[in-house]
Amino acid sequence: MVLPDEASKRLENYHPSRVLTLVYQPFALGTLAILAYHEAKINTRRRNLFGYTLFFLSSLAILVMDLATSGKGGLGTFIGICIISGVFGVADANVQGGMVGDLSYMRPEFIQSYVAGLAASGVITSALRLITKAAFENSQGGLRKGAILFFAISSFFEFLCVLLYAYVFPKLPVVKYYRSKAASEGSKTVASDLAAGGIQALPETDDVESKNQERLSNKELLLQNIDYAIDMFLIYALTLSIFPGFLSEDTGKHSLGSWYALVLISMYNVWDLIGRYIPLIKPLKLESRKALTTVIISRVLLVPAFYFTSKYGDQGWMIMLTSILGLSNGYLTVCVLTSAPKGYKGPEQNALGNLLVLFLLGGIFAGVTLDWLWLIGKGW
Repeated sequence: MVLPDEASKRLENYHPSRVLTLVYQPFALGTLAILAYHEAKINTRRRNLFGYTLFFLSSLAILVMDLATSGKGGLGTFIGICIISGVFGVADANVQGGMVGDLSYMRPEFIQSYVAGLAASGVITSALRLITKAAFENSQGGLRKGAILFFAISSFFEFLCVLLYAYVFPKLPVVKYYRSKAASEGSKTVASDLAAGGIQALPETDDVESKNQERLSNKELLLQNIDYAIDMFLIYALTLSIFPGFLSEDTGKHSLGSWYALVLISMYNVWDLIGRYIPLIKPLKLESRKALTTVIISRVLLVPAFYFTSKYGDQGWMIMLTSILGLSNGYLTVCVLTSAPKGYKGPEQNALGNLLVLFLLGGIFAGVTLDWLWLIGKGW
């Protein structure tokens, strides 16, 4: 948080790592539910640009709020940060659903690269946090200085995303090819993207061709892919019931001291990133629907493993478990998102991508809610 060290210690009583995630999710889930329902009529370009712009403005708002309050913190500032967290949720729903839907009718490697980029952002975030902690730990107001630097860098990258998506991405030849293909299959969401890439909208088709462009409804797509949807829900419900709240607050005290939680979260992010590249090796990619569901359900064993390790194990075992959590999360996410859209037309793949992200966010919401159960027995 962008608060002085003393205010930060008081803020720990509010369980910020849990509360902010919990505030974020209803806005993300509710917004994406609406967007997924109306997906076939929504201008994808405006949706994604709105989301990226909202990310940029929200990060900037945290810096402005810190400067306006001189970093004094307190409950009022914490409520302000909670509001901004909700705005981040709205931005995430626009961008994540929009981008996964957009890339679902292109090549599976594009989805893999996008979700790997999400994990890479986690690695960069952890690296920045470790660097700023090392640089400012012993200085007065060090935590605040580190947070200011972090949000300044974040704002820059988010502004860069706005520019890249607006002016570079739509002009890439491969993107123009797949968007033109999706439009020929009846997609109405790519017209603005095609125009931005210098391609005029396709002419109106006759009745016979219009019939060939008919697509499955969202309900039909969901029923045909209900196992994939449940898989996404279970992956993130399990992961977010442990990460980041449990890893931040409930792992005990060890020789690494205040670095311990940061190391755990960094290890999760690194292995999550590695896991998202493993499916690129064809023999290692899991594509069987039954096998995917079996492996995903078996991850529930990580819950008692983390519980007993936090009570009786040392930090080495906890780091290993956290690495397994991250590796399996990244690997299974890519396997599901790249397997599900196969065999469908462009508009159907776009809709299915949005539905899968909706269940992903539903899993996150369930996970951050279940994460509070770790506090039972701690006298909270």
